[in-house]
Amino acid sequence: MINIKAETGRIRLREAIDEADAVLVGAGAGLSAAAGFTYAGERFEANFADFEAKYGFHDMYSGGFYPFDSLEEHWAYWSRFVFVNRYTDPPKPVYQKLLSLLEGKDYFVLTTNVDHCFQKAGFDKKRLFYTQGDYGLFQCSGPCHPATYDNEAAIRRMVAEQANMRIPPELVPRCPRCGKPMTMNLRSDNTFVEDEGWHQAAERYMDFVRTREGQRLLCLELGVGMNTPGIVKFNFWAQVYQNPKARYFCINKGQSYAPKEIADRSICLDIDAAQLLLG
Repeated sequence: MINIKAETGRIRLREAIDEADAVLVGAGAGLSAAAGFTYAGERFEANFADFEAKYGFHDMYSGGFYPFDSLEEHWAYWSRFVFVNRYTDPPKPVYQKLLSLLEGKDYFVLTTNVDHCFQKAGFDKKRLFYTQGDYGLFQCSGPCHPATYDNEAAIRRMVAEQANMRIPPELVPRCPRCGKPMTMNLRSDNTFVEDEGWHQAAERYMDFVRTREGQRLLCLELGVGMNTPGIVKFNFWAQVYQNPKARYFCINKGQSYAPKEIADRSICLDIDAAQLLLG
């Protein structure tokens, strides 16, 4: 059976991309959830049943804020969390399908997601700005200096060597400069490190926006909610309002809308991104 709503949406999206001079993609957590990176339910229980039984939280997000008694237990949890959300691929090829739709187009991606799915799917890393950090990076918890560190080898070892919800003490990551415990490079408070790579990506994003002024820019928003609306949603609304040639295309189940000032240049589809992109 053909889903007429999804089929019509795909046609309208294809037309909007084809008509645009450039495409600015804005992605939120809903896009990764559509690809199968859900933080609750079967996926949580398959990886964190022991933590759920001991502490009573029922989703990965809640567990990420739990005040564990020791760094060994903290990193047992977080190493699993990072492994399943950064170093494994999502079940559905949503990101690959999006990339295929953008083939041959001038594009840039602005995202609050920290799971690296865009780059793993083949998006050009120089056309990506991860504003809120990366599960694949450590930083000093101080921080004593503005640098980040790749964590793949450390995370994989923590996962492999943990027992009874604890990692060996010697695997607790520590800052190579001051010796304080490392933490994840995620924007959760004012200790977030914006390293050199972050600033370079920010500059590339600003250059993209500045040099596409007056063009037929398609602001394509996928899975963006209201947790941090100023980064993507309000930003996109403002860009479309200021550029008469720009259009706004929003794909989000339950949260798809546009202000009246740009309604005549907006397409808002109340549909899951996977349903739209994959059929």
